[in-house]
Amino acid sequence: MKEVQKNSVSGIAMLLLLIAGFVVNTVAFVAAVATQNEVLIAMTLIAGFVLFVLCFGFNMLEPNQSAVLSFFGKYVGTIREQGLRWNSPFFKARKVSLRTRNFESSKLKVNDLDGSPIEIAAVVVWQVVDSAEAVYNVQDYESFVRIQSEAAIRSMATSYPYDQHEDGKISLRSHASDISKHLGEEIQDRLNTAGVKVLESRISHLAYAPEIAQAMLQRQQASAIIAARTRIVEGAVSMVEMALSELSKRNVVELDPERRAAMVSNLLVVLCGERSTQPVINAGSLY
Repeated sequence: MKEVQKNSVSGIAMLLLLIAGFVVNTVAFVAAVATQNEVLIAMTLIAGFVLFVLCFGFNMLEPNQSAVLSFFGKYVGTIREQGLRWNSPFFKARKVSLRTRNFESSKLKVNDLDGSPIEIAAVVVWQVVDSAEAVYNVQDYESFVRIQSEAAIRSMATSYPYDQHEDGKISLRSHASDISKHLGEEIQDRLNTAGVKVLESRISHLAYAPEIAQAMLQRQQASAIIAARTRIVEGAVSMVEMALSELSKRNVVELDPERRAAMVSNLLVVLCGERSTQPVINAGSLY
């Protein structure tokens, strides 16, 4: 069910008309009683009752608020004009806030793409854009938003690994913008039927589950050490290659294969070692 805009009467103008109507009706009633005109008395009583019923047609709408109108269960339209408005007193009005709202999900325990248990939570910023759908398509749109958002978070978390194991592969921890975009799209797909628009979604908490947190920390540390060692070795090989190339190019010294191998070995030990090395001067010959 799509929202249909309905025009309403200015509440101030209608209030003035009703006041004038009550004044005129009261004067007519007094005159009818004074003249003992039973027909006029009956007419003024009926008119007074009608004026009284019309007083129940007023609605006060604040900025960013709408009212969904129904007539004996049938949807007739939505009003969004702020201030004091008037509609038929037989219309039932249900007010809906159009303000931007947000909530943070609880910490959900799920398994990532690798099967590792993780804890994840997200903040979702949302707004009602279709009042009729929010009221009539779901029982309670606020509860619907929360439940469907948490379901989308669970679904998204199982689609990616926690850590990036391969270059270019999206992971929960290292690709926040991509993950937020995917999460927003998945939540929006679930909330379209409720007339709700997702303005923003982002992960607010992400961690391994306590039972495997220590083991995963050790794995992360090992991965970091391996990456650092790889970088050091790559740099050391480049430096050794440059040193041998420069020595050969400038004819500083002629090295046979055995001495070249010894030099490479010594340089790699110096460059790749964790601690500073102590030089040893060889006063003799290698042969």
